[in-house]
Amino acid sequence: MNVSQASKIWLDYHRAHSKENTVRAYEFTIAKFNQNFANWDLNEVSTDDILDFMTKFTESLKPQTKRIRFSHLTAFFNFMRNNFDCDFKNPCDSQMLRKLFRPKAVVNWKIIEKETVDEIIFRTDNVRNRLILELMARGGMRVSEVLKLTPADVLDRKLILNDTKSGKQQESIFIPQKVADRLKEYVRVQKIAPTQSIFPICYGAARAMVGKAGKLVGIRLRPHDLRRHAATFASRSNVPLEIISKVILRHSSLQTTEIYLGKVSETTGALLDFNYDGYLLSLDSGGGSRRSGRGFGRRKFCTKSCTKSAYIRIYEKAISVTN
Repeated sequence: MNVSQASKIWLDYHRAHSKENTVRAYEFTIAKFNQNFANWDLNEVSTDDILDFMTKFTESLKPQTKRIRFSHLTAFFNFMRNNFDCDFKNPCDSQMLRKLFRPKAVVNWKIIEKETVDEIIFRTDNVRNRLILELMARGGMRVSEVLKLTPADVLDRKLILNDTKSGKQQESIFIPQKVADRLKEYVRVQKIAPTQSIFPICYGAARAMVGKAGKLVGIRLRPHDLRRHAATFASRSNVPLEIISKVILRHSSLQTTEIYLGKVSETTGALLDFNYDGYLLSLDSGGGSRRSGRGFGRRKFCTKSCTKSAYIRIYEKAISVTN
């Protein structure tokens, strides 16, 4: 099988299973790769060929963009190996290329303390803007997810996300009761129809609003800083990494969450003895309540065997008893 034929198979698969933006990125990289290697047999492509291509193709690009392009090629060759020829050697799988193009293991993110986030939210007078900030900082939502919300997606503390970044048709997130109450009241007062957007503004306007909110306390603030804050605060409140990864951030891999938080998980097989009642209440009260929640005993979680739906069922049960 030559590179052109393999490329068509790989792209057709992702057109059926991946997000439109992801597919466009893959198509761009693979189109460039096919300009040089379309008629080559897959087994003829060597590590040196990949290095030569990457050097020319990404010459003027930023390091992060180079790593993304390399990851596209790695995924392409891995797909062909895993689905067509288990003996095929991925030419991207070399120590030299990994050192040049693989992402760093640990990223040092800017951490915004809870007191600062609380002050930003408190000093934001506009009700709409305050809700947008709270959904990102308290619920760990992406700004794009917030802007897509409709009243039909709001099921008290549970919010339904459609057309998600992961490519799944739907995902669920959970927010504290006080935030849910303020959100429902806003929808009622504004008389927003069930299928209308609750926050009908563009991404640029939302980003500008977040930046302006940060200036209230003298910091540079971006939307993703608030999502990262939600994960960091949860981690510091002893929420198990599995819950942060699968329920709050909704990552497909624990490794992504470990990089996100800048630490290594030691939670495999850990006992879950965490009070979600107190945790969710603390998001609104500013405290770190450790009152015991009803209906919770010690539950064992294993990162290899537990499904996301299991985490969500436990999380739903926990917040159902919070006032």
